Amino acid sequence: MVILQKIALIFTIIGAINWGLIGLFDFNLVATLFGSVEIIEKIIYILVGICGLINIGILFMNFEDRD
Repeated sequence: MVILQKIALIFTIIGAINWGLIGLFDFNLVATLFGSVEIIEKIIYILVGICGLINIGILFMNFEDRD
């Protein structure tokens, strides 16, 4: 489960960077990379959304008990 959450966290960070680029520079990296193939762009957005949901579990982890 830890590996899945790390992969999901990477996708979530990439999604957050993309939103930051949109907000700051009106530049959508995903649309720029995959703009001609709209279905791939949608799949990437769906994956980032699913990864965000997976990472909700991080909110409930107890980091004090870790070695």
